[in-house]
Amino acid sequence: MFSKVLVLDQNPECYGVIKAFCESHNLLGLKVQEERMMSVLQSYIDLGGIMLSESCAGLDEPDGGLARAIHKMRPELPIFLRLKREESAPPIPPSDLKLFNATYRIDDINVLHEAVVASIFSQDYPNALVRGIIELSLHILTSQFPSMNVEVEKPYLVRDRLISGEVTSLIPLESNWCRGYMMLQAKESALRELVPGKSGDFRLLNNMLGELTNLTWGAFKSRYINQAPSTPYTSQVPTIVNHEQRYITFGSDDPLLCFNYLLSAKDGGPPVTLQQRFIFNLNWSPEDFRENETSVDDFFKSGELELF
Repeated sequence: MFSKVLVLDQNPECYGVIKAFCESHNLLGLKVQEERMMSVLQSYIDLGGIMLSESCAGLDEPDGGLARAIHKMRPELPIFLRLKREESAPPIPPSDLKLFNATYRIDDINVLHEAVVASIFSQDYPNALVRGIIELSLHILTSQFPSMNVEVEKPYLVRDRLISGEVTSLIPLESNWCRGYMMLQAKESALRELVPGKSGDFRLLNNMLGELTNLTWGAFKSRYINQAPSTPYTSQVPTIVNHEQRYITFGSDDPLLCFNYLLSAKDGGPPVTLQQRFIFNLNWSPEDFRENETSVDDFFKSGELELF
């Protein structure tokens, strides 16, 4: 499991240390130029956080500087500030310090460990769950699109709440160990590539994504949701969607578990991407996670086994 972070630092000598820290903490560092920072953030790239140097933060600038602009645009993203000032220099004012999840000096970068764990990897996902989601999702996609190659990228965590593509489906997940949603997202053009003969009606594309969502939900439920009565819940949190900003929030700051599935024609051509996200915003108790035990009778009922 990893997460992507943007890295902006004016001192090239620091990049080696930052890169080593990222690699040892399951972070994929993406180097960005200062003049490109805001345009990259506007491009809806999935991120877990930002590593910013004090020389680029612009804390003394009258307009608030880059750090304030980043925080205003993507307040859900943690920012880790590399200090350049001497220890004897005046401290950063509290009004500026609240912009950052943690500060560090390059010769003591490991002090970020706890902040990274708390800010980016605050939710622990069992390996069996992650592997199982990939297995059942790949099985469904390959059965629905037998003429295509289906691959999955390494799963990752994001803290942003950006919508990827124009078509989104949501379905609730509820058990004694989790409560939240599964979300599938895709560009409409990607869905048209998957069903070229039916791409004239967007409703058919919606129905296709809905069917994939329903099949995945059914497989997830069969594998992970215990049929015993779960603890009754009455609380709900509004899901807010801002289409203009391509933003969705589920009322929680917890990181989202994400998978990208790449589907490509077997005779070549660029792949299309389906993005899958799991949001356990209402209840998350991984210590109670269990896979359902499957009996021989279950295989007979599903048709996977038969007597002869």
